[in-house]
Amino acid sequence: MIAPDFPLNEKQRMQTLLGLGLLDTNQEEDFDYITKLAAYICGTPVALVTLVDEDRQWFKSKVGMALCETSRDSSFCAHAILTPDEILEIPDATKDDRFIDNPLTKLEDPVIFYAGVPLRTTDGMSMGSLCVIDHKPNKLSKEQRAALITLGKQVERLFELRIVNNQLEQAKASLTKHNTLLKDFAGTVSHDLKMPLANLILTSDILKKKYTASLDESGVNYLGYLKKSSLSMSNYITNILAHYESTAYDREDAHEFMFNDMLEDLVDLLNINFECEFHFPEVNIELRCNRSALDQIFLNLIGNSIKYNDKAHTVIHIDVLEQDEHFEFSIRDNGRGIEEEKIEGVFTLFSTVGHLDKNGEKGHGIGLSTVEKLVHNLGGTISVSSVLGEYTKFTFTVAKS
Repeated sequence: MIAPDFPLNEKQRMQTLLGLGLLDTNQEEDFDYITKLAAYICGTPVALVTLVDEDRQWFKSKVGMALCETSRDSSFCAHAILTPDEILEIPDATKDDRFIDNPLTKLEDPVIFYAGVPLRTTDGMSMGSLCVIDHKPNKLSKEQRAALITLGKQVERLFELRIVNNQLEQAKASLTKHNTLLKDFAGTVSHDLKMPLANLILTSDILKKKYTASLDESGVNYLGYLKKSSLSMSNYITNILAHYESTAYDREDAHEFMFNDMLEDLVDLLNINFECEFHFPEVNIELRCNRSALDQIFLNLIGNSIKYNDKAHTVIHIDVLEQDEHFEFSIRDNGRGIEEEKIEGVFTLFSTVGHLDKNGEKGHGIGLSTVEKLVHNLGGTISVSSVLGEYTKFTFTVAKS
């Protein structure tokens, strides 16, 4: 018997193999389908998907083989990966110098015939092989060889999918970690900054009340600017915290409630001081979803429709349509609208249209990004349409719970 050599790129090959994350994992149907088909097409009792580890070969999928692994020294597949561009076919291992006296040829069901297609990753590293085995001398036909190569390509596709999935899982874990850090940071900042800001607001009110008679008009205005800036900063911090807390709303935390009743509660909560006309759905339908999340969505959208409306009389139409698997909501106002080139970025965090609200203040670009996150958490999608000077309409869906 001649033990197989190590490939010249063995160190890099092992790094790729370990990164694949397949060693010692459970059987998977996707691999088992291929080995069953390989055994059937090639007319052999055994078919394997093998991975050649540092000192062993391990079987990811097997048909007709009781063993789960063998030593690398006795591995046929460890020879196969040395010629990654071609099938290694051994018609009779008892007559091949490399395999004479190989322990696998002396089993109760010996490995006599072997044909293995090296399995490579996209970077050209050979992980193991898709092989078929017979307990007697054999030979593949031209068609069987072609079929075995084709099936090997399918195993390689599964490797590629595994690598992509691993990368996505790593990216997801990284994003989750960073999002948690940002959320914690936002919470810390909001706590540490809101108290000093509250003190600034209170102090400015005290100074204005106590010293107005001693200050000229400019001094009184400066105190007004101080309070206004402090309130703006406090609102900004509150919006950031709400954005990072929006992921806490669980789609499964669902309750039944009447839609129009919810809207009436929200309008009362907003305490609107402008002339505003609401049109609710004609039929007050019952919803089942996360009401807290839906409250936040409509509070933001209704608030925007009011704050950024340039008409003397604000008109807001709200509607809902029940579908088989979701509810579709819409809210349309008669406001100033959004420029066509700016519509695409309205849901981007910190992106603003640039319009000033009724108080002459510019938005922070947080609210609509938070709305989009909430909608996605509820299993839906959101879109916007607008005509400058005429209207803006948001349409979004929420999956039924």
